Amino acid sequence: MSRDIQLKERWEKVVEILSNQFAEGEQLDLDAIIYLIGIQELGKFQQLFKKDEKVNLMHIAICRLLEPYGYYEFEFFDKDGWPHYKVKEELPPLKAGEQTILMKDAIVNYFVEKELIK
Repeated sequence: MSRDIQLKERWEKVVEILSNQFAEGEQLDLDAIIYLIGIQELGKFQQLFKKDEKVNLMHIAICRLLEPYGYYEFEFFDKDGWPHYKVKEELPPLKAGEQTILMKDAIVNYFVEKELIK
């Protein structure tokens, strides 16, 4: 099976599982899934977040997702429990479609690691 087909199938499985669990079956988009990963990484599931905190949650998720690719490295948790990452390597310039593929691949790998999918 080609890598592209495998990524597509795994991505669809992630979307299906998360959409059923968090959106009553309505299909979640990439940004919504990144936001959910941010909440997962922060570990504060019952908290309501302000707009700037939601942006920070997405940043946490992106850092965590791209950490295995060598772009970010976890540094520390601050006094409020928020994780902080440092840039190890700048992301190369990517077209929008390339960014989407990178993020989908990173999300799929994250959920394989978390054993949500195989």
